[in-house]
This record gives sequence, C-alpha cells and structure tokens, in this order.
Amino acid sequence: MSFRLTTTLALLAATVAMPALAEDSFPATLAGHAMLPALTLIAPPADAPADAQVSGKFTGAARNMQPETVMGDTGGTHGKRPTGLMLPFKGQPVQGFSGYAMNKAEDGSVYMLTDNGFGTKANSPDALLMFHKMNPNFDSGAIEIKETVFLHDPDMKVPFRIAYEGSDKRYLTGGDFDIESVQFLNGELWFGDEFGPYVIRAGLDGKVLDVFPTMKGDVVLKGPDTPGISAVSVMGKDWVVQRSGGYEGMALQPGTNLLWVMFEKPLLGEDGKPEGTFLRALAFDPAAGKWTGAEFKFALAEGATAIGDFNFVDETRALIIERDNGEGDPSLKCAGDPAPDCFPLPAMLKRIVMVDTATVDADGFVRRIGHIDLMNIPDPEGKNRLETVANRDLKGIMTFPFFTIEDVMKVDDTHIMVGNDNNLPYSSGRKLDAAADNEAILLAVPEFLAAK
Repeated sequence: MSFRLTTTLALLAATVAMPALAEDSFPATLAGHAMLPALTLIAPPADAPADAQVSGKFTGAARNMQPETVMGDTGGTHGKRPTGLMLPFKGQPVQGFSGYAMNKAEDGSVYMLTDNGFGTKANSPDALLMFHKMNPNFDSGAIEIKETVFLHDPDMKVPFRIAYEGSDKRYLTGGDFDIESVQFLNGELWFGDEFGPYVIRAGLDGKVLDVFPTMKGDVVLKGPDTPGISAVSVMGKDWVVQRSGGYEGMALQPGTNLLWVMFEKPLLGEDGKPEGTFLRALAFDPAAGKWTGAEFKFALAEGATAIGDFNFVDETRALIIERDNGEGDPSLKCAGDPAPDCFPLPAMLKRIVMVDTATVDADGFVRRIGHIDLMNIPDPEGKNRLETVANRDLKGIMTFPFFTIEDVMKVDDTHIMVGNDNNLPYSSGRKLDAAADNEAILLAVPEFLAAK
C-alpha cells in the first residue's frame, strides 16, 4: 500500500535536465461506475495461522488484540480526520486494489490484487497477500469478487525469512512483500513488489514459483526494506530505491511478452537525493527469467509525485497513471490549519497518460502522447453513483479525488477502466469523514485510445 509520501521538496530540488512535456489533453466520458464497500472482509484460509484471524493488530505503537477499538484516520498530512472504521479487523480486508492484469482470466474476469495491507512491513505481518478474479457490473453498480487466492510459499522460494516461517503452508503477508502490480501470462501470474523490489512468479493457485531480485547491469537495486539492509546502511550507496518507491507498475508488452516494471518514485543518486523528476522502467524477460538491460525514462509532469499503474494498449503504446499525493476536492482546500471541514492537501493532478515506448529520445525519455484528466470527467448520463463533498457544483461531472489511484487497463478500442486503492482505513477522498470505497470507473475515450 503506497501510504508514505514522496519527498516533494527533494524532487523539486533535483537538477536534471528534463524534456518539454508538450502534449494534448483528450476528452473522457463516464460510461459506468461500480464499487465495493470499504469494509469488505474475508475469512483467512482454514489452514492459515490463528494470527491471521484478526488483521491490523500492529498498526499502532503496540500490539492491539482487541478488534474494532482504534479509529482509523487520514494521517497527519491529510488532517488526521477520522474515517469511521475501527482497527483491528475481524478477518482480512479485501481492500487496496493495486493493479489490473492486462490479460483476462479464461472466464473473462479481471485479475486484480490486494496490496501489502496497512502500509509498511512493520504494521502488516498479519495481513495476508491475495489476488482476485473480479467482474465490475456497471449495470448494478457492484464489483463482484468471483474468487480470492492467497499467496503461499511451501517450497521456500522466497530467499528470506517470512512472517509465517514456521507454518506448513507458509502464507505470505504484508510483512514479506508489498505487491502492487500483476500480469497474467501463459497460465501463471507475475507480481511486482515494492519492498525488494522483486518480481514474483506464481501459479494460479497462489503458490510462489520464483522470486527475482532487481538487476541493473551487474548491480542489485535495493530499497530500505530489502532484507539485509540495516540501520547503518548508506542511502544512495547501499540502497537506491526509495521507501514505497519500488514496482508500482508492471506492464506486459504484447508481441514480446516482456514485463516492463516502473518504479513509483525516482531512484536515488550517490548523494542520497532523487536523481531527477523522472521514473525508470526496466525490462524483464519472464521466459528467460532475466533482466534484458533495456530501459526508458518517464518524465513526471509538474505537480506529479508518483505513478499508480502501467499497462500496454498495443505493441508499443501504454497507459500510465500519474498523480500527486492529494485527496479530496480542491474546492475544499483548507485556508489555514487542518480542520474537520476541509482538505489540507486536496487532489490536484490525477491523470492517465499515454506514452509511446517505440519513441525514446537521445536521453532515454519515452514520448508522452497525451493524457486525460480524472478530476474533471463529463457525466452526461448520470452514471456516477457516489456523491463527492465539494464547495462547487459537480452536477454532470465525475471526479476521482483519491490519494492513490492504482488500476488502469484497456477494455476495448474505445474504453478503459480505472480503479482506486483505498488504503483502508486511512484514505477518504469523496467524503471528509468516511473511508473511501473501492471504485471502478469505465471511461469512454475513443480519441485517446486512437492517439499516436
């Protein structure tokens, strides 16, 4: 779960020459809206450790064994407003949708994953890692979860000690990985992890088959949460991947079947500062189980701090979610100190960007073709099902004012689907005092998908 904020000032201070971001803005029209209630829980597998019966026990300063006794809130950056949901949870939350696979399951459903749990390795060792087969019903407005599968490592493919090391099935938790991206290829699933960062290969039954560290040439790229990194490790030398800056996006390229992983945040230079306001994408060959050495850079627009997902629409063009760290409608921005009736850091930049990976300039930057604005989506047919608190007239407009928007995929030649990660129980967005639901929106974007 991408709950830790980017060091914005450090990014702004970076002095790397950047390409001009001249690109077109394309229209998008709301064609459908479905949701899953924020507090949607599932029982852990019968053979999981008893510890998994209650999740979120470690989200405070000390272990809390009493379910539903501590109110979730939006955190200091977002005003510490209560979200109305209490931790720990009885069961496992089906929250935090953090990736759509490009290829659908045989029954036509979408492979979608739940991420790390509650935000960090330290607070998520009782949050089981899982993926789902889901269908959004845009007629009824419901997101149907057809199947949930839990990741497990009985053959000890994970190269480090896991939270449930001594158990038979060895279910994986958010204390082990933060899976943020998923792809379906040749009857197997591939996951991109933020902690290592790692690329994980698994069967459709959730059994881990391989775990690959990140290689850039002969160098292993590590983050502060990579096993073996200690408190005395040197930032920028011993580790260069920012915390919560690993693989937020992992796109499967048609034709080549390469996996292109994109870091959520800029890598660090030897001075420990971000190398620039751009993100790197690296190519991994799943057939060979090796990194190819190919890469490109994605230039972030002014005001953007991270990406949320990455999926191809054809052999070379791809969609990337580009976002800031805000949540809530900008019309309710706090004038002064944070208060219950305003957003101290509202959403300003939430976009889907189209890039052309066949066009990379001499400095390695991929061409940005154009974008759509998720903060201002026309809704002429009234498809929007949820009210958004705002100090402006939103009639006929759908807005997607969430901190983390982490799912995008092409549906057909004229439509894409976008979803949010609700960071349960910490993020809001539509309301000031209620946890965000998991939403999926269907957008009609024929001009965008035709853009070259």
